[in-house]
Amino acid sequence: MTATRKPAASDFPRASRAAEFIQSRTRLRPRIGLVLGSGLGAFADELSSATRIPYHKIPGFPRSTVEGHAGQLVIGKLGEIAVAVMQGRVHLYEGYAPREVVFPMRVLGRLGIRAVILTNAAGAINVAYSQGALVVIRDHINLQGANPLAGPNDERFGVRFPDMSQAYWKPYREIALGEAKRLGLGAHEGVYAALSGPSFETPAEIRYLKTIGADLVGMSTVPEVIVARQMGIRVLGISCVTNMAAGILDQPLTHAEVMETGDRVKGQFMALLRAVIPHVAANTGS
Repeated sequence: MTATRKPAASDFPRASRAAEFIQSRTRLRPRIGLVLGSGLGAFADELSSATRIPYHKIPGFPRSTVEGHAGQLVIGKLGEIAVAVMQGRVHLYEGYAPREVVFPMRVLGRLGIRAVILTNAAGAINVAYSQGALVVIRDHINLQGANPLAGPNDERFGVRFPDMSQAYWKPYREIALGEAKRLGLGAHEGVYAALSGPSFETPAEIRYLKTIGADLVGMSTVPEVIVARQMGIRVLGISCVTNMAAGILDQPLTHAEVMETGDRVKGQFMALLRAVIPHVAANTGS
């Protein structure tokens, strides 16, 4: 007799409960969310009227275990704009299932977030990029071997087969590139390849990624983008080049280098976020 696998329960009720808990802790109702990657969490410290909620206190929220990810949700104001900021995220390489990796994005959606700015630390494949460069993500290549939408679909989140032809909303990309130019930051635009990690890539893998059109490589972001788009949330992605990818330079790669570079460029990075957020707030959609 063949056993039948019981379908996984929908995360919609769980995400709704988590959102209700968060809303009980603050009067702010942000429509913009930010996810801050490795070494980039300092931006959340600039918010006024801030409420800080450790992930472990939010019902169902996964806990980040990576150095450089503070593991708390900060809801506050940048000027007069209310924002929800995740200081750190979780990853597949921490042992989480795809649905757990994207659960925080599900919760942001239930909070009423209509636009997200996703940031990450990435390795540069494109030799035109330098360590510390900021890159606006134009598109991505999912090589993580998993898709967070696999399994039963709950139409309350969105359609079964969401369109990904403009995963990173073009008007947001134009805003970010324009503001970077105005600030004299010289940001680039490129394609981000997501691998599962946690080991850094081999030089042969980097040559492969270059061949298929990737400019950057990292271990995050893509699952969040997929579910954000399913929920109708507009996305801006920005990578900080914290190291050159394996084989580009004749030197080993370390997470310490990632953290050091993130700390070095955080001033420029935060200046770009401060400049971009008002424009995003004016274009969050319905």
